Amino acid sequence: MKLNEISDNDGARKASMRVGRGIGSGKGKTCGSGHKGQKARSGVAVNGFEGGQMPIYRRLPKRGFKSLNRKDFQVLNLGRLQSAIDAKKLDAKKPIDSAVLVETGIVGKLGDGVRLLAKGELTAKVDITVTGASKGAIEAVEKAGGKVTIA
Repeated sequence: MKLNEISDNDGARKASMRVGRGIGSGKGKTCGSGHKGQKARSGVAVNGFEGGQMPIYRRLPKRGFKSLNRKDFQVLNLGRLQSAIDAKKLDAKKPIDSAVLVETGIVGKLGDGVRLLAKGELTAKVDITVTGASKGAIEAVEKAGGKVTIA
């Protein structure tokens, strides 16, 4: 095999449409740009421009505030934790921390850590270490006989 014999598989590259080559081609005359106007000319990029009308991103009010250095916690509900224990993904007898939760696929990318929330029922006795936890979640874990450590 020589370098000049190498070729792509059939159909691997689609030839681009040749515009402006007669009306029989399907893209002749105006080449798919319609008649006149700003968008029929070349070199136009008008994202968000509304013909002089006040654009929607300026008409609509901005709401709320997002801090630049906000924390991005992964949320772990008690119900999800219990279902993972029931499905034998987690061993309730061993201590559970964020590394174990990521390894078993219960939480995704860690970000700034795991926050335990009280949604759902927890019946298993667990010893869990998380970045944060709600008061209700801590009470529920302690009620089941477990312990929450905030690291």
